[in-house]
Amino acid sequence: MPSTLPHAAPHAAPAQSAPWPPQALAGMELFRGLEVPGLAEVMAVALIRTVPRHTPLFHQGDPAQHCHALLSGGVRISQTNAAGAQVALRFIGAGEMFGSVPLFTDRLYPADAETVADSVEIRWTEASLRQLITRHPAIALNLVTVIGRRLMEVQDRLREVTTGRVEQRLARALLRLAARGKTSDTGTALAFPLTRKDLAELSGTTLHTASRTLAAWEKRGWLSSGRAQGRSRITLHDLAALTAVAEEGRE
Repeated sequence: MPSTLPHAAPHAAPAQSAPWPPQALAGMELFRGLEVPGLAEVMAVALIRTVPRHTPLFHQGDPAQHCHALLSGGVRISQTNAAGAQVALRFIGAGEMFGSVPLFTDRLYPADAETVADSVEIRWTEASLRQLITRHPAIALNLVTVIGRRLMEVQDRLREVTTGRVEQRLARALLRLAARGKTSDTGTALAFPLTRKDLAELSGTTLHTASRTLAAWEKRGWLSSGRAQGRSRITLHDLAALTAVAEEGRE
């Protein structure tokens, strides 16, 4: 079984191997195209640990030492701005990777990473990852794709903030999160709990404006929210309406 990290020293607890099958890595963007034997090799050098919610995984400015991914749970990626306030940049869900790009750029984590739910993290040391790249060139090609996608995401977010209306930005943020959610007969539940402040930061707006807009959409039946672990559990009921708002003005 994976080890459990204490809150007081999240980096000090030993990481152990866990009975996760190699196929658990198949959907991760860095390892796409690898057959089961290659995935087994990747899994064999991985470090796996169970992390309680609200545990920091790394801090902005820390030396980048690992490539990270999630097997379950959720992680909030945030950055401290010039005024000293933290701003949410993105949320990581199960099967997603994070913290890999700095290993091959300036070697410093550009943001903070903290769990928003009890999570199982899997990570690789820089040395292990470089050895895997040598043995499996597909990983290097995937890494180029990952870096390119991250740059495009940053450009898209900047364009949204400078040209999009608040409603558009908020709808797009919800739809991005919904892509990793769970769909049922009642709607699409976002994969992890969020605060309205989180959504405001993801949308580049104020808490007041985000709260007012979400309340209006909830009255229309487009979404609903409950409480879990001090955060909102949001379910989207009308993706078509939100998509129409998100796409308004696009050619």
